[in-house]
Amino acid sequence: MVREFDLIGRYFSREVPEGYIGAGDDCAVLPEQPGRQWVVSTDALIEGRHFLSDVDPFALGHKSLAVNLSDLAAMGATPAGCVLALALPKIDENWLSKFSDGFYFMADQHSCPLVGGDTTGTGHGIMICVTVFGHITPGTALLRSGAQYGDDIWITGSLGAAHIALKLLQGALPANDVLLADTRAALERPRPPVMYAAQLAGLAHAALDISDGFLQDLGHILKASKCGAHIIFDNLPVDPAIRNLPNELMQEAVLSGGDVYQLCFTAPQRHRNAIETLARQFSTMVSRVGVITEGNELVVETLSGRRLMPSQLGYQHF
Repeated sequence: MVREFDLIGRYFSREVPEGYIGAGDDCAVLPEQPGRQWVVSTDALIEGRHFLSDVDPFALGHKSLAVNLSDLAAMGATPAGCVLALALPKIDENWLSKFSDGFYFMADQHSCPLVGGDTTGTGHGIMICVTVFGHITPGTALLRSGAQYGDDIWITGSLGAAHIALKLLQGALPANDVLLADTRAALERPRPPVMYAAQLAGLAHAALDISDGFLQDLGHILKASKCGAHIIFDNLPVDPAIRNLPNELMQEAVLSGGDVYQLCFTAPQRHRNAIETLARQFSTMVSRVGVITEGNELVVETLSGRRLMPSQLGYQHF
C-alpha cells in the first residue's frame, strides 16, 4: 500500500532550484525577489466539471499548471513557483506517474518549480487545486481596469478549437475523428504565452486571460475600465482546424468558447510595432481585433457591417 508521504516523495518531490525549500516541511520557502511584488493565483479543476474522467493524465497534469500560468501571464508576471493540492478517490500509480510528468513538463518549461502542497483521499472524483506565485516590477501589473479609449484590442494565439473538441468529446456534435484530432490539443494541452506576456509592461494598458469565452472575458475588461469595444469578427484569429465548420457553429466557438488560455489585452496604437516585434521574438501569434470605445456597448460586426451576437457569451461556473 502506498502511503501519503511515499506518494509525495515518489511523484511530487523533484529537486527545486537553489534558494528554494520544497516539499518535506510544513511550508515551502521561496527566495526573496528584491524590488519586485508578488503575484498569486489559484484554480481548482474538478473531475466531471472541468475535465472528463478518461482524459490522458499527462495532459491533465500539463493543463492543471497551464491554466494557472495563464493567470500569471494576464498580469504580466514572471513565474516563481507553485503548490499543488490533489484529492484522489484511489491511488493509481500509473496515473500518478503520467500526471506528475505532465505537471513537471510545464513547471520546467516555465521555470515554475513545484515546492509543496497536499494530497488526500476523497469519496468523489479527482480534485486538483494549484496555486502559483509570480513577481512583477511594482506598478506594472496588467489590470482589467486599465483600458483606455482608443486602445487597440489584441489576442494571442487562436480561438475556437478547444470548444469544438469539448463538444465532440461530450457527444454534442457528430463524431468526427479527424476534427477531434485537430482540436484536442487546444483543449487538453493549452500553451499560455507566459514569456511574451511578461514583456508587455509599459506597452499594454489592460489584460486578462481568455478562459470562459472571448466576449465574456473581454466584458470583464470593459466593466472594470468603464468603456466599450468595437470588434471586427473577420480579424479574430479563428483556429485553422475549425474554419470550414458551419458559420453559426464556428462563430459560437470563436466568440463564446472557453478553455482558450490565451491573452486578451489592450494597448495604445503607438505601440503596434513594438507588440508585433515582441511577438516575433517570442514566437507568439498576435491579432489586432478591435478598438476600445467610449460608452459601454460591446459591438461585434463583420467587415460588411453585419452585427453578430451569440445567445450565450461564455461558460458559466454556476
